[in-house]
This record gives sequence, C-alpha cells and structure tokens, in this order.
Amino acid sequence: MNKQYDYIIAGAGCAGMSLLMRMVVDPFFASKKILVVDADAKQQNDRTWCFWETKPDLFESIVHHQWTKLNFYSNHYSSELSIDPYTYKMIRGLDFYNYVKTNALAAPNIEWRKASVKKLVDTTFEFIGTNDLAGVELVDGEIIYAEYVFSSILFEPIKAAADEYHFLQHFKGWEIKTVTDCFDSSKAVFMDFRVGQEQGTTFMYVLPTSANTALIEYTLFTEQLLADDDYNAALKKYIAEQLHINDFEILHEEKGVIPMTTKKFSYAKGRNIFIGIAGGQAKASSGYAFKFIQKRTAQLIEAIKKGKDLTYGKTMNDTKGHLYDAVLLHVLHFHKMPGDEIFAAIFKGNKANNVLAFLDNESSILTDLKIMSSVPTRIFLPAALKELL
Repeated sequence: MNKQYDYIIAGAGCAGMSLLMRMVVDPFFASKKILVVDADAKQQNDRTWCFWETKPDLFESIVHHQWTKLNFYSNHYSSELSIDPYTYKMIRGLDFYNYVKTNALAAPNIEWRKASVKKLVDTTFEFIGTNDLAGVELVDGEIIYAEYVFSSILFEPIKAAADEYHFLQHFKGWEIKTVTDCFDSSKAVFMDFRVGQEQGTTFMYVLPTSANTALIEYTLFTEQLLADDDYNAALKKYIAEQLHINDFEILHEEKGVIPMTTKKFSYAKGRNIFIGIAGGQAKASSGYAFKFIQKRTAQLIEAIKKGKDLTYGKTMNDTKGHLYDAVLLHVLHFHKMPGDEIFAAIFKGNKANNVLAFLDNESSILTDLKIMSSVPTRIFLPAALKELL
C-alpha cells in the first residue's frame, strides 16, 4: 500500500472544516496533499453555532451577529449579564461551509470527494510489517491511505457505560420575522428557564439579529427526545406568552441533538485522530462545542508543525472540567436538584464572565471554588466525592 495523501479529513462538519481552514491559512500545509471526504455537499443552513470569546479568531469575518450583554431569566433569579471581556457570537452553518469551501477550492493541494466513509483503517494495527499509515474505506470498497486521518464521524451511536452519564442536548429553533419591531438586537437571552421544567432542564434562547428578526430555540438537557409537535408547541407558547408576539413569519428552522456525556472519548487510534464530537469536544455539562473544537484543531496544527505526537492526552484543565461535568450530570441524573435552580444559583452568586470561563474549562481554581460554593454543598459535595472515587 502507498500513501496517497498527507492528510485525510473524514467528515466536513464543524471540526473537519475548522481543521481544514487552519491548514489553508498556514503556509506549512501549502505543499501537503489533503483529501476531504463527506457524503453531504454542505449546501444547507442546517445549524447555528454560538460561542463566546475575548478576541477575534479565525472565523471573525463570518460572524453573523454578536452581543456584549446577555439576559438570564428564571423563576429563582433573573438579571442582565455584563460579560466583558467576552463577546457572544453567532455563526450560521451555511456561511461557515461556504467560507471554508471558497478558501479551500482556491488551493490546488486540496481535493474534495463526495462519498460515504464505511470505516477507518489503521495499518499499525491491521497490517503487520507495513509502514504506519491511516486510511478510510469508502462504502464502495475503495481504501485511501494517508499519513494521518482526522475523523469527526461517529460510526455508531454513543453508548455510555454503567458508571457514565449520557444526556442529550436537543433543540428546535425558529428564525422568525415580525411585522413590527419587537427586539433589541444589542442583547440576547442566554437562558430563559421560565418554561415548563417537567421534562428536565429546559430553557429558551432568544438571539435577535435585528429589530424584527430573531432566532428562538427551545432547548432541553434530558435523557430522551420529544416528539416534533412538542417542540413546536413550546416555541409557539413562549413566543406568544413571554415575547407577546402573535404575528410573525418563520424564515428558517433548525433542529439538532448534541451528546452531553461523561463517556471518555479516545483522542486517537494509531494514526486516526478523532476530532469534534467523536473526539469528545462537546462539553458534557452544556453541549457547547464550537470553541472546544477551535482549541483542539489549533493544537493539532501546532503539533503537526512541530512534529509532536498527535495522540496526546487531555490537559489538566480538560480533566478538571470533565470532573465538574460529571458532578453536574450526577446531580441531574439522580434528580437531586433541578437544572434551572442550579444555573440560577451559579449566575446569582458569580460574575458572568467567571461563569463563562468556567464553562470553557479556563477558570482559575479560586473561581472554581467560588462557583462551587454558590450551589448547595449538601448536594454537590457527596456527588463530587462519588465521582472522584
């Protein structure tokens, strides 16, 4: 077998395209032969990513809208949150795909293949005595080899072990346009828990992009999905009763499911490197993935350039964050405290920027201790001890 490419990117979603874009803008990769494989042409606006950051990064030019003030609402505590030095940003899926494809198509060393990947191949384990390579086997049986494969494909559903928790962040969103001006586009609703909590941790996002347009998403952290009509009914009720809007047009809708799990994902198998959700880059306690994907892909680029091992383990901050996530999911799984009360206590007792740093696994130990002290010790300390042991 011969190496046909230097790198193969299997899956052209957020993680695959983020890694590709970082390769496109770095001169180091200009002479490298890169193949991108995905069964989908990425021509639909299938999702929206929101994230916070303190300074512009690689995708600043396609940020659709941004906010420096957020509102938090619950029946226990409500407040306008000043998030300085962070800015909360939104990127639309189609803008992201088009931006990366436009830049990549101008690079002669990058090839695209519209095909389904059946499985990954690693010669280290499967072919004794050969050069170490990685590969992808397509559904038609063709095998393509490279020095490394970066895969974001989940070939099987995620299954949690008996000592792991597996929640789903599932949501449905409507981008609506109102007849009259109804929104303040300088502020977004980060979480509004003033909706029924009978299913579990449930809240709304309201992300205004103009005076008469906004993306409104109904979001749940639960272990089971809902029927589609249930999402629609909740959106209609919230728009009418909380936003007091009755006359609107739905411009676009999106629906998705993100795993929130304490399952320990492998970073690599031989020369197959896992990225995105397949590499554990969705935060277990919130479902946020975009910034974690950016950090991981930036680390990989630097490791490649310096000739470092790409199969390295998680950082201390990652390990610390995993423990905190496990404690929260433990409390939710055993119904020891409702999610809306937990988030209300955290935001009430801490500065918003510290909470965002905590959710990004970038907070200091002192900040961690302050945030942990804002929730009931009698509930969280036993959960923490159980997860540690």
